[in-house]
Amino acid sequence: MTDIAIKRALLSVSDKSGLAELGATLAAHGVELISTGGTAKALRDAGLTVRDISEITDFPEMMDGRVKTLHPMVHGGLLAVRDNAEHVAAMETHGIGAIDLVVVNLYPFAATVAKGAERDEIIENIDIGGPSMVRSAAKNHAFVAIVTDPADYATLTAEMESSGGSTTLSFRRKLAAKAYAATAEYDSMIASWFAFADQGEMYPEKLSVSFRKGQALRYGENPHQSAALYLPAFAPDGSLADHRQVQGKELSFNNLNDADAALELVAEFRDGPPTVVIVKHANPCGVASGDDLVSAYKAALQCDSVSAFGGIIAVNRPLDGPTAEAISDIFTEVVCAPDADDAAKAVFAKKKNLRLILTGDLPDPTRGGIALRTIAGGALVQSRDNGRITRDDLKVVTKRAPTEQELTDCLFAWTVGKHVKSNAIVYAKDGATAGIGAGQMNRRDSARIAAAKAREAAETYGWSEPRTVGSSVASDAFFPFADGLLAAVEAGATAVIQPGGSMRDDEVIAAADEAGLAMVFTGMRHFRH
Repeated sequence: MTDIAIKRALLSVSDKSGLAELGATLAAHGVELISTGGTAKALRDAGLTVRDISEITDFPEMMDGRVKTLHPMVHGGLLAVRDNAEHVAAMETHGIGAIDLVVVNLYPFAATVAKGAERDEIIENIDIGGPSMVRSAAKNHAFVAIVTDPADYATLTAEMESSGGSTTLSFRRKLAAKAYAATAEYDSMIASWFAFADQGEMYPEKLSVSFRKGQALRYGENPHQSAALYLPAFAPDGSLADHRQVQGKELSFNNLNDADAALELVAEFRDGPPTVVIVKHANPCGVASGDDLVSAYKAALQCDSVSAFGGIIAVNRPLDGPTAEAISDIFTEVVCAPDADDAAKAVFAKKKNLRLILTGDLPDPTRGGIALRTIAGGALVQSRDNGRITRDDLKVVTKRAPTEQELTDCLFAWTVGKHVKSNAIVYAKDGATAGIGAGQMNRRDSARIAAAKAREAAETYGWSEPRTVGSSVASDAFFPFADGLLAAVEAGATAVIQPGGSMRDDEVIAAADEAGLAMVFTGMRHFRH
């Protein structure tokens, strides 16, 4: 027999939402309610009859509630196999009553960590009895239903209504699977906190990573691939983990991947002037800062208007109507912003397929953490690239030092280059990218591709010369030969920022001096694969 009538239920929850309603439903079906501490009080306050767990165990709750459900009278009622004669005999001998339903959600460990609690409070919010009951009930799902999520209360109620106060085996199996996922996530959060926060171990012997499904996606990078978005327990503020989609079609795998790239780059300017980032295939194709968002957008678009078609845009200010109007002139997949005014929303409302995402903030570009990438048979884990360079970190290596404007553009280009796939070359002038070369197998080709894009932009907009003339150029890693730097000279660059450290640095510096360039070394590279 797969249907099990619910005659006795044990409820012990930290999240009291929906508890009174569930208790009333169970009571209406004649279910005996057993509960603990605050849960019992909440049920009684709702006018329901409840038996304290101490009545069942004949043992008081003790040690500040640390010990209350860890007892054979509880776990015997959960683990007993009802059609096993020896188990039934043991229950009768020891007066153990069967428990048919367990409703448990665990101490709020993640929320306690997130609010910045002291270590002792965090430790006290590690649930012991809760996970034990969940695991016992889930193991014995042939006879016991285990509910760990308040969102499932309505489903449980519907199940009981359709089954005459019983639960079916298929339903209990689904609950058991969800229950073990819940305890696995809970243990993973605790293990991660102990390793990273408490012990300061960046790479523990066993890495526990837990993600919760955020949403199913239409497909992956390609239509023949399936995909879903999973979210971590501890997500940074302003990230896509807590985004709000105001309008537009369902987000795809590629949309989210590109939107994340755009957000991470625009976050570098979150304390700077109005800035706009345009991304295509996870690479920026235009970035600019300006007096306002609309002027920044127009300057960013002019870097590579061809690639911007069908791109992803991120801004570091609440989106306004004029900027939304400008963006609407070409096809755009996604726009990400901390917020948007009513005028901007009204403009985009006319573009039913455009996705508008509001993040409420921007992620902190200096935050720590790990970056994880799967490979065949394993995973690569590294610290986030949160390295930053200031003017004081720069070393002038040429005879000519950069001017103030060249230095400003060097740092702008360097910031953008950090988010461009290697080999990366970025030309910048007056707070806007003039050309971007990404993902090439050698640095010279990246420099030439970026310059070609700048020439094309000059032709498109009727400029007398490309914006690479008089620009500063950033290279994400050192120039191994002078050819890449000479390509930048041909494009008209007058200043260079690069890590340095090549065996041929002297050769590259000599070429820069001969061309009259100013060059600074950062001592830091930003490969991005």
